[in-house]
Amino acid sequence: MLNMQQLNLKGSVALFALALLSACGKEQAPPPPPTPTVGVVTVGEESVVLTSELPGRIAAVETSEVRPQVSGVVRDRLFTEGAMVSKGQVLYAIEDAPYRAALASAQGQLAAAQSQINATRLQAQRYGQLVALNAVSKQEADNATASAQQARANVAAQQAAVQSARVNLGFTRIKAPISGRIGRSLVTVGALVQTGQTDPLATIQRTNTVYVDVVQSAAQLLDLKQAMATGGVTRGDGSARVQLILPNGTTYPIEGRLQFAEVTVDQTTGAVTLRATFPNPNGLLLPGMYVRAKLVEGTRRQAIVAPTAGITRDPRGGATALVVNAQNKVEQRNVTTDRVIGDKWIVTSGLKPGDKLIVEGLLNLRPGSTVKPAAPQQVTKPANGAPGATATGGDAAAGNNSAQANSAAQGK
Repeated sequence: MLNMQQLNLKGSVALFALALLSACGKEQAPPPPPTPTVGVVTVGEESVVLTSELPGRIAAVETSEVRPQVSGVVRDRLFTEGAMVSKGQVLYAIEDAPYRAALASAQGQLAAAQSQINATRLQAQRYGQLVALNAVSKQEADNATASAQQARANVAAQQAAVQSARVNLGFTRIKAPISGRIGRSLVTVGALVQTGQTDPLATIQRTNTVYVDVVQSAAQLLDLKQAMATGGVTRGDGSARVQLILPNGTTYPIEGRLQFAEVTVDQTTGAVTLRATFPNPNGLLLPGMYVRAKLVEGTRRQAIVAPTAGITRDPRGGATALVVNAQNKVEQRNVTTDRVIGDKWIVTSGLKPGDKLIVEGLLNLRPGSTVKPAAPQQVTKPANGAPGATATGGDAAAGNNSAQANSAAQGK
């Protein structure tokens, strides 16, 4: 009897142990993973202003190098370096004594030539009367007539010599050929200057209006013209506006206008030179200054835009995007982007209006996964409370993707 009780006790213990092990096994089984939540935005169409930022140089509208037209020693410098000068203002005075003497000599020779006119003219008249009476030979009469004509020609030559001497004397006072700001003087009083010398005396530039020459690729120019021809891009007044970013990073307060595009393409670079004009009333823009010109090309209507946080790059550098379909499944799209406008890409293919683009929760997300779409979390103010800052929050990967997209945009 005792053995039967012991056997029953052992069996109960074994059943209890099996039940305990079964209960422990059920507690260790992991629960099914929750459906991940992603932040999505609905892709739409909107009108965007197209801009291109191009490097450029500032050039003066008019530039004149002041050069001597006669040789001599500089006697006076009659301007202040860096000042505004007017057209016709005397800048330098060259020693004029030799040129005054040359003018006086020419005037004396003119007077002598003029004195010969009357004598030869009267002689020719008398010989004309005498030849009719056969008092002189025909040859003598012809010689008298030729002498009179030669005297008149000599007077004309001496008058030209006087005029030339007077012009040379005037050139001893070197005048400003244009109005503008004059630079430093490259010669001093007492220096010898010569006609046709290589170095100018000074340079004058008119800078109340300046040119900005920028370079744009021929392909971009063709794309813009084709878009305008099809109506995809429009300009309100028919001309492109230009904004300047100065070397210190500030924006020039006055907008310029695109004047023209070069009629030929540079064969070495495949680029076209564009010229814009800018008012420069305060003289802030200096010739030779390097600037960045932001060309406002026009407005593209019904452009498909996507936040930069939703566009990533594959290992080959191609642009991709993840969207949520009607079954809440993740789909990967290969997209083609044009340019970044603010914090958005202009997408030319791969996305359509109404697509739900994933901008948050991209970390470890795979195509085909089931997700729960929700509105993205936006941080409207940074931690220090400064207004106006906007950033994507809730997922570090979204911020990384945005940074990658911006880097790719700059490289593009």
